[in-house]
Amino acid sequence: MKAVGARYRIGVLTLSDKGARGERIDESGHILRAMVDTLGEVVCYQVIADEVAEIVRVLRDWSDVEGLDLILTTGGTGLSPRDVTPEATRVVIDREVPGMAEAMRQASLAKTPHAMLSRAVTGLRGATLIINLPGSPRGVRENLAVLLPALPHALAKLKGDPADCAR
Repeated sequence: MKAVGARYRIGVLTLSDKGARGERIDESGHILRAMVDTLGEVVCYQVIADEVAEIVRVLRDWSDVEGLDLILTTGGTGLSPRDVTPEATRVVIDREVPGMAEAMRQASLAKTPHAMLSRAVTGLRGATLIINLPGSPRGVRENLAVLLPALPHALAKLKGDPADCAR
């Protein structure tokens, strides 16, 4: 069992057709890696195309085989026909954690009306927390900043921390 303050094993998965073809630098993935440095170590990182089957395969592998504590996805949460990250995530997760996605949308909505177009999903697959984040560097930075204060507690609870949540 890991407690609050523990170092966690993290995966960063970037969903980008252009990135997968080497036509775009993955700025958002690099921002995520830097932002979670105090939370744990990024042990899995990959850039793949926006394909449901491939996203599902990686999320399952990283959860079930690699045993990651946290998977952060970036990209594919909007309205374009190729934005399929939420659909792939829903195939994989056992339970949703809607408050996290709601908190990201609420904080973002204070900055841009486009936040209401986000279809990001957060949820659990076994003992792995999976969080969909936007694909833009600014969106990634702003949205993960909303969640970072709660992530150590969330991950500790997910790993079986028996301590009371109330202070």
